[in-house]
Amino acid sequence: MSKKKKIDLYEIRKKLVYDFMCEDVYVPMKIKELMIILGVSKEDRPQLDKILEELIDEGKIVISKRGKYSKAVENRLEGTFVGNPRGFGFVELDDDTMDDIFIPSNCINGAIHNDRVEVVVTQTPKGKRKEGKIEKIIQRGNKQIVCTYEQSQNFGFAVPDSVKFNSDIFIPKGKSKNAKSGDKIVVEITKYAQGNKHSEGKVVEVLGGKDDVGTDILSIIRTNDLPEEFPVRVTNQAERVGKEVSSADMAGRMDIRDWMMVTIDGEDAKDLDDAVSLTKEGDNYKLGVHIADVTNYVQEGSALDREAIKRGTSVYLVDRVIPMLPRALSNGICSLNQGENRLALSCIMTIDEKGKVIDYKIAETVIKVDRRMSYTQVKKILEDKDEELIEEYKDFVPMFEEMAKLAGILRKRRMKRGSIDFDFPETKVILDELGKPVEIKPYDRNVATKLIEDFMLIANETVATAYFWQETPFLYRTHETPDPEKIDKLATFINNFGYTIHLKKDQIHPKEIQKLLNNIQGSDEEALISRLTLRSMQQARYTTECTGHFGLATTYYCHFTSPIRRYPDLQIHRIIKESLRGKLNDTRKKHYQDILPQIAKSSSDLERRAAESERETVKLKKVEYMKDKINQEFDGVISGVTQWGIFVELANTVEGLVRIADLVDDFYIYDEDKYEFYGESTGKTYKLGQKVKIKVKKADVSMRALDFEMVE
Repeated sequence: MSKKKKIDLYEIRKKLVYDFMCEDVYVPMKIKELMIILGVSKEDRPQLDKILEELIDEGKIVISKRGKYSKAVENRLEGTFVGNPRGFGFVELDDDTMDDIFIPSNCINGAIHNDRVEVVVTQTPKGKRKEGKIEKIIQRGNKQIVCTYEQSQNFGFAVPDSVKFNSDIFIPKGKSKNAKSGDKIVVEITKYAQGNKHSEGKVVEVLGGKDDVGTDILSIIRTNDLPEEFPVRVTNQAERVGKEVSSADMAGRMDIRDWMMVTIDGEDAKDLDDAVSLTKEGDNYKLGVHIADVTNYVQEGSALDREAIKRGTSVYLVDRVIPMLPRALSNGICSLNQGENRLALSCIMTIDEKGKVIDYKIAETVIKVDRRMSYTQVKKILEDKDEELIEEYKDFVPMFEEMAKLAGILRKRRMKRGSIDFDFPETKVILDELGKPVEIKPYDRNVATKLIEDFMLIANETVATAYFWQETPFLYRTHETPDPEKIDKLATFINNFGYTIHLKKDQIHPKEIQKLLNNIQGSDEEALISRLTLRSMQQARYTTECTGHFGLATTYYCHFTSPIRRYPDLQIHRIIKESLRGKLNDTRKKHYQDILPQIAKSSSDLERRAAESERETVKLKKVEYMKDKINQEFDGVISGVTQWGIFVELANTVEGLVRIADLVDDFYIYDEDKYEFYGESTGKTYKLGQKVKIKVKKADVSMRALDFEMVE
């Protein structure tokens, strides 16, 4: 290359930085446009690429997911800091369309896990996560932290349970509340860390010894700030309103107490908020989904309502339920108990033989459930043909059989349009009276559970459709189209196994995901590809805009069927009842327009908190269950491969890690593209979906981690 050409490229760099990067001149451009404007030939393209990479690393320009270059504007973003035990962290941005920002350890600026922070992007490396520095801590996320206490001679240290808090907390003398070494404690931070100094705190609660019964779950409850006890005012109000249904309560309602209807739930369920009925009218089905009218007892703005908003959802931990509403309501007057008059909001649908809803009625009703059925009983009647149960429930068996037929029709119609069914085995943990896990097994998803699922889905869809077209303020359950970049990565990965998915203009139709899941059924890689596919999906959330539900392949969807345990359902029941009564005037519509966005956001956040808490307790009990199985051998399937080791899942859904350092029969090389390890000398491979035999090596309950080793 000539000397003049080198000078030109230097000038090009200056031009990019000082001329074309001016906000009022420069617009995002693809590489070909830049080459034309800058006068760069194809032969000089590599040098331009190098300049662009340097400018990206320096944080002067950025490249979008679609390959467009633009000036990097130092905008201050807000989000939540997520700590890492190795000192660095990430900021999850409020704008959930943007990726997390990596924060190096020297740029954390005193932030700790869960703090709300202001962050500035410092680097945007091509093809990698953005890097940033924390400029300001807006709000501390954790005033109190669950820790294990360690006593020294004149003071103590609190070691946080969560590894995301990567620093101990100094406890001065007299601030320990007589905690002993090894106790689980709740610490209130009184002075946050600065420079090399630890944070200081005081013990506000001693939960008990780390091995005491119930301390483990209580620690998770405190860590996630789950509210256990209801305020006295709330419980008193629940007791006052939770009386028997009166004639005044029933006045003006559609009385359908003479309809044959049942509840179908798990054996141990106590909050029965949905009942179903079914009759045939010629070739059409008349399906009734009857939901407890919780709003009759929980008035807007009441103490009960304010507490329900704060909780957002009931939380189903492995050993207990933390309800959204006091049990006087959730297990009492709002529970659709057999043989008792109950107030309901009913969605009564006429469905043709192809599964299409051709008519519907949404009404305030009075109902009386004839039988409280369990999933197991209905499954035994429909699948196992249990003669004893068939005789016991002979009056209901014809209805159950028609229900099974209709559920099959609805499911077939849903699948035809592209609805995705991730049929992962959920975990059921059986505990003894002391809270010790005695059995772990996959949760049985059978004909009865699917039947209720199908009926609730069609009711939710019908209600959402009705109120969308009424153009009233509403809360929808939204599941957005997957991020094209994640789908691209998924497509590249599944190519290794001989599978493909088709994209159209960077978009994917849910039917493509459904086809993929059908194609991998029964294969060794089924569980793995299913999980990776699920991870490529967006997270469902509550919104005031009806933008559709990708996973269900439907334009209109909401949560209507569980007002006892989900606040959004309770909220839309109010809107529906006001609409039915002709009271949804402009003033009330304006009221709902004002409050629903915040309810949608807080409900989505609280739902995530509940799900994380539930997962943590299950994970804890899984490790505890395996603790007395050290050196025992099990068959498993490789469920994940990372550069530091191999994850293996057992038949009971327990998962553990085989560390790469423990594979001593060869030197194993990690192939990132194929998600596999192969031995340098032997050529032996370990890849996703492969069946293996493992031995339990270590069970660390405090870290909730299991170590396995391969058995040759």
